[in-house]
Amino acid sequence: MQKILTVVGARPQFVKASVVSRALQHSDRLREVLVHTGQHFDSNMSDIFFSELDVPTPAYNLGISGGSHGAMTGQMLAAIERVLHVERPDAVLVYGDTNSTLAGALAAVKLHIPVAHVEAGLRSFNMRMPEEVNRILTDRISSWLFTPTTAAVDNLSREGFPASRIIPSGDVMLDMARIAADKAGPGDRLFESLQVKPKEYFLATVHRAENTDDSARLRTIVEALGQLSKRATVVWPVHPRTRGVLAVSALAEVLTSANVRLIDPVGYLDMVRLERGASVIITDSGGVQKEAYFFKVPCVTLRDETEWIELVEAGWNQLVSPADADGIVSAVIASEHTQGQPLDLYGDGYAGNRIASRLAADLK
Repeated sequence: MQKILTVVGARPQFVKASVVSRALQHSDRLREVLVHTGQHFDSNMSDIFFSELDVPTPAYNLGISGGSHGAMTGQMLAAIERVLHVERPDAVLVYGDTNSTLAGALAAVKLHIPVAHVEAGLRSFNMRMPEEVNRILTDRISSWLFTPTTAAVDNLSREGFPASRIIPSGDVMLDMARIAADKAGPGDRLFESLQVKPKEYFLATVHRAENTDDSARLRTIVEALGQLSKRATVVWPVHPRTRGVLAVSALAEVLTSANVRLIDPVGYLDMVRLERGASVIITDSGGVQKEAYFFKVPCVTLRDETEWIELVEAGWNQLVSPADADGIVSAVIASEHTQGQPLDLYGDGYAGNRIASRLAADLK
């Protein structure tokens, strides 16, 4: 039996990994060892995901979080290398575009262990984004490039990757949306606790460094949410790092008199309930953009570019740079009660099985 060592560390990766781990558990050729870097350490950012999504308890929790990008990635690289020396896996599996992703891929390839990258080929074409650097470098050193969309395949082909390394798998997030829609239920108790009604509130998430580390952009976002709260309640599950920035900058005080609910991060199933019930989702998250589309909820993305440009082109997503609060407000209001064009972008909802089958076939 061949051993797959999976490296995860951030909330979206737990969701993606749960899908593939489920498929690996049913393989008679593969055994998985799960490593959690600790990049997301809050219980609602990590622990609850493992229990809710039936992900096996990680064999290793490296407890590495905080610090600069270089310091965090370096610590992860050294710690993962030690695990690889102990486990000696046949392949390393990484997801997405975080520091955990790059550290896992680098540690593996330096020990001549092949790397499989799930969600390969995505591009924002903005090298100032740490995520763009991480995903490009991870793609370059990966042996299996599991792509979620045709656009991702095209990006890799243009960059000169051989067709043999590019595997159109579909998007594992669609797998999870299919599974979670049944598990989540209606969410009445959650809505009651927040004193909101479905389709009568806005849902916001803000966590990217380009927004949280830029005081002008973050202030613009806070001002826009304050204005929008006069129209409907804004529910904002606040990432721990974002909450720290809001506190230091005193921006949280701007919202004290507004109809904005600053709540702690929620588990995945509660997040699904909040996404499905929102009238508009306002986010800078790549994963939330897709989930908005899966649940047919209009989305406004607070970024200068997105790797999911097809959702913008089809009218499901509006891309708005957080340079002007009135522009954000106008985009959100214009998005209410809208629907984009029908799309068939992300596969059939069984990407996890396809990934596990390909790895089992190649690792003999």
